[in-house]
Amino acid sequence: MKQIKPYSIFILVLIALIYSCDDSLKNLGFTIQPESDRITVGTDTLFLKARTISVDSLLPDGMFAKTKSPVLGEYKDPLFGSIKSDYVGEFYYPEGAQFPKGAIIDSVEVGVFYDTWQGDSLAPIELSVYEINKSLPISSHYTNFDPTEYVDMSSPIGKSIFSAANIEVPVSEREDPEYYHRAIAKLPKSIGEKILNVTDTVKNLDTDTFKKYFKGLYVTTEFGSGTIVTVDHTYLFIHFHYLDVKGSSTKTDTIRAGSLTLNTTPEVTQINQIKSNNDKLLEENDEYVFVKSPAGVYTEIVFPFSEKADKLNNQALNLAKLTLTTLPEKNSNLKFKLRPSPYMLLVNKDDLKEFFEKRKVPDNVTSFYAQLDGTTYSYNFGNLSAMINHYKKENDGKVKDLTYVLVPISMNISNISNQTTVTAIYNQMTPSATTIFKTHDKMRMEMIFSKL
Repeated sequence: MKQIKPYSIFILVLIALIYSCDDSLKNLGFTIQPESDRITVGTDTLFLKARTISVDSLLPDGMFAKTKSPVLGEYKDPLFGSIKSDYVGEFYYPEGAQFPKGAIIDSVEVGVFYDTWQGDSLAPIELSVYEINKSLPISSHYTNFDPTEYVDMSSPIGKSIFSAANIEVPVSEREDPEYYHRAIAKLPKSIGEKILNVTDTVKNLDTDTFKKYFKGLYVTTEFGSGTIVTVDHTYLFIHFHYLDVKGSSTKTDTIRAGSLTLNTTPEVTQINQIKSNNDKLLEENDEYVFVKSPAGVYTEIVFPFSEKADKLNNQALNLAKLTLTTLPEKNSNLKFKLRPSPYMLLVNKDDLKEFFEKRKVPDNVTSFYAQLDGTTYSYNFGNLSAMINHYKKENDGKVKDLTYVLVPISMNISNISNQTTVTAIYNQMTPSATTIFKTHDKMRMEMIFSKL
Protein backbone atom coordinates (compact mmCIF):
# COMPACT_ATOMS: atom_id res chain seq x y z
CA MET A 1 0.00 0.00 0.00
CA LYS A 2 1.30 3.43 -0.89
CA GLN A 3 1.97 5.86 1.92
CA ILE A 4 -0.48 8.75 2.21
CA LYS A 5 1.26 12.09 1.84
CA PRO A 6 1.16 14.50 4.81
CA TYR A 7 -0.91 16.98 2.86
CA SER A 8 -3.42 14.19 2.13
CA ILE A 9 -3.83 13.69 5.85
CA PHE A 10 -4.35 17.43 6.24
CA ILE A 11 -7.13 17.38 3.65
CA LEU A 12 -8.82 14.44 5.41
CA VAL A 13 -8.80 16.42 8.64
CA LEU A 14 -10.27 19.36 6.76
CA ILE A 15 -13.07 17.10 5.50
CA ALA A 16 -13.89 16.09 9.05
CA LEU A 17 -14.02 19.74 10.09
CA ILE A 18 -16.33 20.59 7.24
CA TYR A 19 -18.59 17.69 8.18
CA SER A 20 -18.78 18.78 11.79
CA CYS A 21 -19.92 22.22 10.66
CA ASP A 22 -22.55 20.93 8.26
CA ASP A 23 -24.64 18.00 9.49
CA SER A 24 -26.64 17.89 6.27
CA LEU A 25 -23.54 16.84 4.24
CA LYS A 26 -25.14 18.19 1.09
CA ASN A 27 -23.20 17.28 -2.08
CA LEU A 28 -20.02 16.64 -0.14
CA GLY A 29 -17.30 14.88 -2.22
CA PHE A 30 -13.57 15.23 -2.55
CA THR A 31 -10.74 13.83 -4.61
CA ILE A 32 -7.30 13.86 -3.11
CA GLN A 33 -4.36 14.18 -5.45
CA PRO A 34 -1.89 13.05 -6.71
CA GLU A 35 -3.59 10.80 -9.25
CA SER A 36 -1.51 7.79 -8.27
CA ASP A 37 -2.48 8.22 -4.60
CA ARG A 38 -6.12 9.12 -5.06
CA ILE A 39 -8.63 8.59 -2.21
CA THR A 40 -12.21 9.27 -3.20
CA VAL A 41 -14.50 10.45 -0.41
CA GLY A 42 -18.27 10.51 -0.85
CA THR A 43 -21.44 10.72 1.16
CA ASP A 44 -24.89 9.21 1.12
CA THR A 45 -28.09 9.28 3.13
CA LEU A 46 -29.95 6.22 4.35
CA PHE A 47 -33.61 6.86 5.11
CA LEU A 48 -34.79 4.72 8.01
CA LYS A 49 -38.15 3.13 8.67
CA ALA A 50 -39.76 3.50 12.08
CA ARG A 51 -42.93 2.47 13.89
CA THR A 52 -44.31 2.36 17.40
CA ILE A 53 -44.63 -1.10 18.95
CA SER A 54 -45.98 -2.21 22.31
CA VAL A 55 -43.67 -3.79 24.87
CA ASP A 56 -46.10 -6.69 25.21
CA SER A 57 -45.83 -7.51 21.49
CA LEU A 58 -42.07 -7.93 21.89
CA LEU A 59 -41.99 -9.36 25.41
CA PRO A 60 -45.04 -11.50 26.26
CA ASP A 61 -43.98 -11.74 29.91
CA GLY A 62 -43.56 -7.99 30.07
CA MET A 63 -40.48 -5.90 30.67
CA PHE A 64 -37.66 -7.18 32.86
CA ALA A 65 -38.10 -5.09 35.99
CA LYS A 66 -35.93 -6.41 38.78
CA THR A 67 -35.56 -3.27 40.85
CA LYS A 68 -35.15 -2.05 44.38
CA SER A 69 -37.22 1.06 43.54
CA PRO A 70 -40.68 0.03 42.28
CA VAL A 71 -43.25 2.56 41.15
CA LEU A 72 -46.69 2.82 42.76
CA GLY A 73 -49.87 4.56 41.65
CA GLU A 74 -51.77 5.46 38.50
CA TYR A 75 -51.35 8.17 35.88
CA LYS A 76 -53.62 9.08 32.95
CA ASP A 77 -52.61 11.20 29.98
CA PRO A 78 -54.91 12.20 27.06
CA LEU A 79 -52.33 11.13 24.45
CA PHE A 80 -50.02 8.70 26.16
CA GLY A 81 -52.75 6.68 27.86
CA SER A 82 -52.71 5.28 31.37
CA ILE A 83 -50.08 3.66 33.59
CA LYS A 84 -51.06 1.61 36.65
CA SER A 85 -48.37 0.16 38.87
CA ASP A 86 -48.11 -1.77 42.13
CA TYR A 87 -45.74 -4.32 43.62
CA VAL A 88 -45.14 -7.32 45.86
CA GLY A 89 -42.21 -7.65 48.20
CA GLU A 90 -40.64 -10.07 50.64
CA PHE A 91 -38.88 -8.82 53.77
CA TYR A 92 -35.29 -9.35 54.79
CA TYR A 93 -34.81 -10.75 58.29
CA PRO A 94 -31.62 -9.39 59.86
CA GLU A 95 -29.40 -12.08 61.32
CA GLY A 96 -29.65 -12.25 65.09
CA ALA A 97 -32.68 -9.97 65.40
CA GLN A 98 -34.88 -10.89 68.37
CA PHE A 99 -37.74 -9.56 70.45
CA PRO A 100 -37.04 -9.09 74.17
CA LYS A 101 -38.29 -11.89 76.40
CA GLY A 102 -41.96 -11.44 77.22
CA ALA A 103 -42.56 -8.87 74.45
CA ILE A 104 -46.20 -7.97 73.75
CA ILE A 105 -47.17 -6.57 70.35
CA ASP A 106 -48.79 -3.12 70.47
CA SER A 107 -49.20 -2.26 66.77
CA VAL A 108 -47.94 -3.00 63.28
CA GLU A 109 -47.49 -0.56 60.38
CA VAL A 110 -46.20 -0.68 56.82
CA GLY A 111 -44.39 2.40 55.55
CA VAL A 112 -43.86 3.22 51.87
CA PHE A 113 -41.11 5.86 51.64
CA TYR A 114 -40.38 7.89 48.50
CA ASP A 115 -38.79 11.17 47.48
CA THR A 116 -39.85 11.59 43.85
CA TRP A 117 -43.16 11.39 42.01
CA GLN A 118 -44.85 12.20 38.71
CA GLY A 119 -48.20 13.95 38.47
CA ASP A 120 -50.42 15.82 40.87
CA SER A 121 -48.69 16.10 44.23
CA LEU A 122 -51.93 17.14 46.00
CA ALA A 123 -54.32 14.49 44.68
CA PRO A 124 -55.56 11.96 47.28
CA ILE A 125 -54.44 8.34 46.84
CA GLU A 126 -55.75 5.30 48.68
CA LEU A 127 -53.08 2.83 49.68
CA SER A 128 -54.19 -0.79 50.09
CA VAL A 129 -52.08 -3.60 51.52
CA TYR A 130 -52.62 -7.36 51.27
CA GLU A 131 -50.73 -10.26 52.84
CA ILE A 132 -49.14 -12.70 50.40
CA ASN A 133 -50.30 -16.25 51.10
CA LYS A 134 -48.19 -18.19 48.58
CA SER A 135 -44.40 -18.12 48.09
CA LEU A 136 -43.33 -15.73 45.35
CA PRO A 137 -41.53 -17.12 42.29
CA ILE A 138 -37.77 -16.81 42.58
CA SER A 139 -36.95 -15.99 38.95
CA SER A 140 -39.98 -13.99 37.76
CA HIS A 141 -39.16 -10.30 37.54
CA TYR A 142 -41.42 -9.17 34.71
CA THR A 143 -44.05 -6.45 34.62
CA ASN A 144 -46.88 -8.78 33.51
CA PHE A 145 -46.63 -10.62 36.83
CA ASP A 146 -50.09 -11.04 38.39
CA PRO A 147 -49.95 -10.54 42.18
CA THR A 148 -53.63 -11.44 42.62
CA GLU A 149 -52.63 -15.10 42.25
CA TYR A 150 -50.72 -14.79 45.52
CA VAL A 151 -53.18 -12.92 47.75
CA ASP A 152 -56.79 -12.96 48.85
CA MET A 153 -58.06 -9.83 47.09
CA SER A 154 -61.29 -9.82 49.12
CA SER A 155 -59.39 -9.10 52.32
CA PRO A 156 -57.02 -6.10 52.51
CA ILE A 157 -55.16 -5.99 55.82
CA GLY A 158 -54.47 -2.26 55.75
CA LYS A 159 -55.64 0.96 54.10
CA SER A 160 -54.79 4.66 54.28
CA ILE A 161 -55.20 7.90 52.34
CA PHE A 162 -52.18 10.02 51.41
CA SER A 163 -50.98 12.58 48.85
CA ALA A 164 -47.58 12.59 47.18
CA ALA A 165 -46.69 15.93 48.83
CA ASN A 166 -47.98 14.64 52.21
CA ILE A 167 -50.24 17.66 52.73
CA GLU A 168 -52.01 15.57 55.37
CA VAL A 169 -48.83 15.80 57.51
CA PRO A 170 -48.29 18.93 59.67
CA VAL A 171 -46.21 21.60 57.92
CA SER A 172 -43.76 21.77 60.83
CA GLU A 173 -42.95 18.11 60.34
CA ARG A 174 -42.63 18.35 56.54
CA GLU A 175 -40.20 21.29 56.82
CA ASP A 176 -37.72 19.21 58.79
CA PRO A 177 -34.60 18.73 56.56
CA GLU A 178 -34.61 15.03 57.48
CA TYR A 179 -38.24 14.53 56.44
CA TYR A 180 -38.93 11.67 54.03
CA HIS A 181 -42.24 11.51 52.14
CA ARG A 182 -44.23 8.45 53.05
CA ALA A 183 -47.52 6.57 53.04
CA ILE A 184 -48.27 4.68 56.27
CA ALA A 185 -50.94 2.02 56.76
CA LYS A 186 -51.81 0.26 60.02
CA LEU A 187 -51.87 -3.53 59.86
CA PRO A 188 -53.47 -6.07 62.24
CA LYS A 189 -51.55 -6.88 65.43
CA SER A 190 -51.86 -10.53 64.39
CA ILE A 191 -49.14 -9.94 61.77
CA GLY A 192 -46.71 -8.91 64.50
CA GLU A 193 -47.83 -11.73 66.79
CA LYS A 194 -47.20 -14.27 64.04
CA ILE A 195 -43.70 -12.90 63.49
CA LEU A 196 -43.07 -12.83 67.26
CA ASN A 197 -44.08 -16.48 67.49
CA VAL A 198 -41.69 -17.39 64.64
CA THR A 199 -38.76 -15.68 66.32
CA ASP A 200 -39.56 -17.44 69.62
CA THR A 201 -39.86 -20.94 68.17
CA VAL A 202 -37.44 -21.13 65.22
CA LYS A 203 -33.76 -21.41 66.05
CA ASN A 204 -31.10 -19.74 63.90
CA LEU A 205 -33.75 -17.81 62.01
CA ASP A 206 -32.56 -16.38 58.68
CA THR A 207 -34.29 -14.70 55.75
CA ASP A 208 -34.94 -17.89 53.75
CA THR A 209 -36.59 -19.55 56.74
CA PHE A 210 -38.48 -16.40 57.70
CA LYS A 211 -40.08 -16.20 54.22
CA LYS A 212 -41.72 -19.59 54.79
CA TYR A 213 -43.75 -18.13 57.67
CA PHE A 214 -44.28 -14.56 56.47
CA LYS A 215 -44.30 -14.43 52.68
CA GLY A 216 -44.52 -10.68 52.21
CA LEU A 217 -46.97 -7.93 51.22
CA TYR A 218 -48.77 -6.75 48.11
CA VAL A 219 -48.93 -2.94 47.97
CA THR A 220 -51.37 -1.27 45.58
CA THR A 221 -53.63 1.77 45.17
CA GLU A 222 -57.41 1.63 44.93
CA PHE A 223 -58.15 5.17 43.75
CA GLY A 224 -56.25 8.25 42.63
CA SER A 225 -55.32 8.46 38.95
CA GLY A 226 -53.07 11.48 38.87
CA THR A 227 -49.85 10.42 40.58
CA ILE A 228 -47.11 7.77 40.51
CA VAL A 229 -44.43 7.67 43.20
CA THR A 230 -41.02 5.98 42.98
CA VAL A 231 -40.61 3.89 46.13
CA ASP A 232 -37.19 3.98 47.79
CA HIS A 233 -37.96 1.85 50.87
CA THR A 234 -40.77 -0.35 52.16
CA TYR A 235 -40.59 -0.93 55.91
CA LEU A 236 -42.58 -3.16 58.26
CA PHE A 237 -42.67 -1.65 61.76
CA ILE A 238 -43.59 -3.99 64.65
CA HIS A 239 -44.08 -2.00 67.86
CA PHE A 240 -44.05 -3.79 71.23
CA HIS A 241 -43.58 -3.34 74.95
CA TYR A 242 -42.04 -5.62 77.58
CA LEU A 243 -41.34 -5.79 81.28
CA ASP A 244 -37.75 -5.00 82.17
CA VAL A 245 -37.48 -6.66 85.60
CA LYS A 246 -35.61 -4.39 87.99
CA GLY A 247 -34.41 -2.49 84.95
CA SER A 248 -34.50 1.00 86.40
CA SER A 249 -31.72 2.79 88.24
CA THR A 250 -33.61 2.08 91.45
CA LYS A 251 -33.87 -1.63 90.68
CA THR A 252 -37.62 -1.49 90.16
CA ASP A 253 -39.57 -3.16 87.38
CA THR A 254 -39.96 -0.95 84.27
CA ILE A 255 -42.19 -1.15 81.21
CA ARG A 256 -40.14 -0.44 78.11
CA ALA A 257 -41.22 0.11 74.49
CA GLY A 258 -39.38 -0.89 71.33
CA SER A 259 -39.84 -1.83 67.71
CA LEU A 260 -38.50 -4.35 65.21
CA THR A 261 -38.11 -2.97 61.67
CA LEU A 262 -37.97 -5.21 58.61
CA ASN A 263 -37.53 -3.95 55.05
CA THR A 264 -37.40 -5.06 51.45
CA THR A 265 -33.86 -5.30 50.08
CA PRO A 266 -32.10 -6.56 46.92
CA GLU A 267 -31.53 -9.88 48.72
CA VAL A 268 -35.25 -10.71 48.63
CA THR A 269 -37.81 -10.83 45.84
CA GLN A 270 -39.57 -7.64 44.81
CA ILE A 271 -41.75 -7.61 41.68
CA ASN A 272 -43.35 -4.59 40.01
CA GLN A 273 -46.61 -5.17 38.15
CA ILE A 274 -47.37 -2.55 35.47
CA LYS A 275 -50.46 -2.17 33.31
CA SER A 276 -50.24 0.29 30.44
CA ASN A 277 -52.92 1.47 27.99
CA ASN A 278 -51.26 2.52 24.72
CA ASP A 279 -54.08 2.42 22.14
CA LYS A 280 -53.62 5.95 20.76
CA LEU A 281 -49.86 5.57 20.49
CA LEU A 282 -50.21 2.44 18.35
CA GLU A 283 -52.45 4.10 15.76
CA GLU A 284 -50.94 4.73 12.31
CA ASN A 285 -49.00 7.99 12.29
CA ASP A 286 -47.06 9.50 9.39
CA GLU A 287 -45.21 12.10 11.46
CA TYR A 288 -44.27 10.60 14.79
CA VAL A 289 -43.26 7.49 16.68
CA PHE A 290 -43.44 7.18 20.45
CA VAL A 291 -41.54 5.81 23.44
CA LYS A 292 -43.29 5.44 26.78
CA SER A 293 -42.13 4.08 30.12
CA PRO A 294 -42.58 1.97 32.10
CA ALA A 295 -43.57 -1.07 30.03
CA GLY A 296 -45.48 1.00 27.48
CA VAL A 297 -44.21 1.31 23.91
CA TYR A 298 -40.86 1.33 22.13
CA THR A 299 -39.83 2.71 18.75
CA GLU A 300 -38.73 0.08 16.26
CA ILE A 301 -36.17 1.32 13.70
CA VAL A 302 -35.31 -0.60 10.53
CA PHE A 303 -31.96 0.15 8.90
CA PRO A 304 -32.46 -0.89 5.21
CA PHE A 305 -28.76 -1.27 4.47
CA SER A 306 -29.48 -3.48 1.46
CA GLU A 307 -30.62 -0.32 -0.36
CA LYS A 308 -27.01 0.90 -0.19
CA ALA A 309 -25.41 -2.51 -0.65
CA ASP A 310 -23.24 -1.45 -3.61
CA LYS A 311 -21.45 1.24 -1.60
CA LEU A 312 -21.43 -0.58 1.74
CA ASN A 313 -20.03 -3.76 0.22
CA ASN A 314 -17.39 -2.11 -1.97
CA GLN A 315 -16.28 1.01 -0.11
CA ALA A 316 -14.92 1.70 3.34
CA LEU A 317 -17.52 3.19 5.67
CA ASN A 318 -15.88 5.85 7.83
CA LEU A 319 -18.86 7.42 9.52
CA ALA A 320 -22.57 6.70 9.97
CA LYS A 321 -24.21 9.40 12.03
CA LEU A 322 -27.60 8.97 13.69
CA THR A 323 -29.43 11.73 15.53
CA LEU A 324 -33.10 11.38 16.46
CA THR A 325 -35.14 14.53 16.96
CA THR A 326 -37.92 14.76 19.53
CA LEU A 327 -40.94 17.00 19.61
CA PRO A 328 -40.36 19.99 21.92
CA GLU A 329 -42.74 20.32 24.84
CA LYS A 330 -45.26 22.62 23.18
CA ASN A 331 -47.67 22.07 26.03
CA SER A 332 -45.18 22.84 28.78
CA ASN A 333 -47.94 24.84 30.48
CA LEU A 334 -49.63 21.53 31.30
CA LYS A 335 -48.66 21.13 34.93
CA PHE A 336 -48.47 17.34 35.06
CA LYS A 337 -47.32 16.49 31.53
CA LEU A 338 -45.05 13.45 31.22
CA ARG A 339 -41.53 14.36 30.15
CA PRO A 340 -39.18 12.68 27.65
CA SER A 341 -36.80 10.02 28.88
CA PRO A 342 -33.35 11.43 29.81
CA TYR A 343 -31.58 8.41 28.25
CA MET A 344 -32.33 6.08 25.36
CA LEU A 345 -30.82 2.70 24.50
CA LEU A 346 -30.51 1.59 20.87
CA VAL A 347 -30.29 -2.21 20.84
CA ASN A 348 -30.81 -4.99 18.33
CA LYS A 349 -34.37 -6.26 18.53
CA ASP A 350 -33.15 -9.86 18.79
CA ASP A 351 -30.91 -8.97 21.76
CA LEU A 352 -33.46 -6.95 23.72
CA LYS A 353 -34.60 -9.57 26.26
CA GLU A 354 -31.11 -10.88 26.99
CA PHE A 355 -29.60 -7.40 27.27
CA PHE A 356 -31.46 -6.58 30.49
CA GLU A 357 -31.62 -10.08 31.94
CA LYS A 358 -27.84 -10.45 31.71
CA ARG A 359 -27.19 -6.91 32.98
CA LYS A 360 -25.28 -5.84 29.88
CA VAL A 361 -24.10 -2.30 29.16
CA PRO A 362 -23.80 -0.60 25.74
CA ASP A 363 -20.65 -1.74 23.91
CA ASN A 364 -20.78 0.84 21.07
CA VAL A 365 -20.67 -2.01 18.58
CA THR A 366 -24.09 -3.65 18.74
CA SER A 367 -25.72 -1.41 21.36
CA PHE A 368 -25.56 2.32 22.01
CA TYR A 369 -27.02 4.94 24.32
CA ALA A 370 -27.71 8.67 24.01
CA GLN A 371 -28.68 11.42 26.41
CA LEU A 372 -31.46 13.86 25.63
CA ASP A 373 -30.10 17.25 24.58
CA GLY A 374 -32.50 19.70 26.18
CA THR A 375 -31.45 22.49 23.81
CA THR A 376 -31.83 20.69 20.47
CA TYR A 377 -34.45 18.17 21.68
CA SER A 378 -32.46 15.33 20.21
CA TYR A 379 -30.67 12.06 20.99
CA ASN A 380 -27.27 11.87 19.26
CA PHE A 381 -26.05 8.27 18.97
CA GLY A 382 -22.85 9.36 17.26
CA ASN A 383 -21.01 7.16 14.77
CA LEU A 384 -22.65 3.76 14.17
CA SER A 385 -20.17 2.57 11.52
CA ALA A 386 -18.86 -0.07 13.98
CA MET A 387 -22.34 -1.60 14.11
CA ILE A 388 -22.61 -1.82 10.32
CA ASN A 389 -19.12 -3.23 9.92
CA HIS A 390 -19.71 -5.76 12.74
CA TYR A 391 -22.82 -7.26 11.17
CA LYS A 392 -21.24 -7.09 7.72
CA LYS A 393 -18.37 -9.24 9.00
CA GLU A 394 -20.84 -11.69 10.55
CA ASN A 395 -22.65 -11.94 7.19
CA ASP A 396 -19.66 -13.01 5.07
CA GLY A 397 -18.72 -9.46 4.19
CA LYS A 398 -22.16 -8.44 2.93
CA VAL A 399 -24.50 -5.97 4.58
CA LYS A 400 -27.97 -6.94 5.67
CA ASP A 401 -30.97 -5.01 6.96
CA LEU A 402 -31.09 -4.60 10.74
CA THR A 403 -34.00 -4.01 13.10
CA TYR A 404 -33.34 -2.12 16.32
CA VAL A 405 -35.50 -0.83 19.15
CA LEU A 406 -35.31 2.41 21.10
CA VAL A 407 -35.75 1.77 24.84
CA PRO A 408 -35.97 4.32 27.70
CA ILE A 409 -33.39 3.54 30.37
CA SER A 410 -31.92 4.66 33.65
CA MET A 411 -28.19 4.28 34.28
CA ASN A 412 -25.51 4.02 36.90
CA ILE A 413 -22.49 6.11 35.89
CA SER A 414 -19.14 6.05 37.67
CA ASN A 415 -15.98 8.09 37.31
CA ILE A 416 -13.12 5.61 36.96
CA SER A 417 -9.60 6.95 36.41
CA ASN A 418 -11.08 10.33 35.46
CA GLN A 419 -13.23 8.70 32.79
CA THR A 420 -17.00 8.48 32.84
CA THR A 421 -18.05 4.83 32.71
CA VAL A 422 -21.51 3.28 32.47
CA THR A 423 -21.62 0.53 35.10
CA ALA A 424 -25.27 -0.55 34.91
CA ILE A 425 -28.32 -0.13 32.68
CA TYR A 426 -31.93 -0.65 33.79
CA ASN A 427 -35.31 -0.43 32.13
CA GLN A 428 -36.68 2.96 33.13
CA MET A 429 -39.38 2.53 35.77
CA THR A 430 -40.33 6.17 36.23
CA PRO A 431 -43.07 7.43 33.87
CA SER A 432 -41.85 9.20 30.72
CA ALA A 433 -43.23 9.93 27.27
CA THR A 434 -41.15 10.80 24.20
CA THR A 435 -42.40 11.85 20.76
CA ILE A 436 -39.88 11.35 17.93
CA PHE A 437 -40.08 12.65 14.35
CA LYS A 438 -40.18 9.87 11.74
CA THR A 439 -40.37 12.02 8.58
CA HIS A 440 -37.67 11.67 5.88
CA ASP A 441 -35.89 14.85 6.86
CA LYS A 442 -35.49 13.59 10.45
CA MET A 443 -35.39 9.77 10.44
CA ARG A 444 -32.19 9.25 8.49
CA MET A 445 -28.55 8.26 8.76
CA GLU A 446 -25.77 10.30 7.15
CA MET A 447 -22.80 8.27 5.87
CA ILE A 448 -19.26 9.04 4.67
CA PHE A 449 -17.30 6.57 2.54
CA SER A 450 -13.73 6.33 1.33
CA LYS A 451 -12.34 4.25 -1.51
CA LEU A 452 -8.69 3.66 -2.26
